[in-house]
Amino acid sequence: MIGRFAPTPSGPLHFGSLVAALASFCQARASGRQWLLRIEDVDTPRVVEGAATLILRDLEAFGFEWDGPVLHQSDRFEFYRAQLERLWSQGDCFACACSRRSLREQGVASGILGQIYPGNCRARGLSAAGHSIRLNTRDAGSIGFEDGIYGRFDLDLEREVGDFVLQRRDGIYAYHLAVVVDDEEQGVDEIVRGADLLENTCLHIYLQQRLGFATPRYLHLPLVNNADGVKLSKQTGALALDSQRAPALLVAALRHLGQQPPGGLAQATVAEVIGWSLANWRLDRIPAAKPIAAEALEAG
Repeated sequence: MIGRFAPTPSGPLHFGSLVAALASFCQARASGRQWLLRIEDVDTPRVVEGAATLILRDLEAFGFEWDGPVLHQSDRFEFYRAQLERLWSQGDCFACACSRRSLREQGVASGILGQIYPGNCRARGLSAAGHSIRLNTRDAGSIGFEDGIYGRFDLDLEREVGDFVLQRRDGIYAYHLAVVVDDEEQGVDEIVRGADLLENTCLHIYLQQRLGFATPRYLHLPLVNNADGVKLSKQTGALALDSQRAPALLVAALRHLGQQPPGGLAQATVAEVIGWSLANWRLDRIPAAKPIAAEALEAG
């Protein structure tokens, strides 16, 4: 019985990160699970120096306590390589010489996760060296799951996504491969994360099936927007968390998650807010709602 929080060290935590951390932490503790912390730094060019240290500091300042050592994906490339070689030996993946530009010039359609790869290189028999590696979705069909918040969600992988990349041409392992391998090896059986990853979850489930891994339970959270109506993220100008406002920001995150904190809790200590959160956590109160502006939440 294990849950986890897995931030990317491309910058400091922001309010959207806090919502995900709080929900995953409370859900893990309320269901008797361990709560693991993983630093998802597999995409090394995106890593900002010192960001991982800042993330750990902020999590501690906001009252989070995790179980066991912190796992860093950058220490686990050999594990990703072993599973990729397994998929290759099974005939589940292939080398691809196509670039985004070449696909765009061919008029390849785009879907919810970008270009829908049409299988150009499936039968070419290219060597892995110098090429990206894609998972073959020809026989995947429709992949679906019952989300703990959003209900049933299905995706036809070949038609709506196409063959997706597991290792880039430059040798960097894709998030899809790394997260599936890590969740299996860490024994994670419940994953709480943002609703922007609903579609990705179908990719992950198919990859789990090809590797013979267990499929965790998934719960996706309503997103937080910025003032322009765009998902709050480092790329859209999200501000770093201010630990001096930790109780108020935790209460704002509780409100976003539908948890109905009492008046005055924002003036309590961090420990008191976390204690109330754990004692009163209700999964059935989380809304499957459209994103809400962070400024409106944080101002209350």
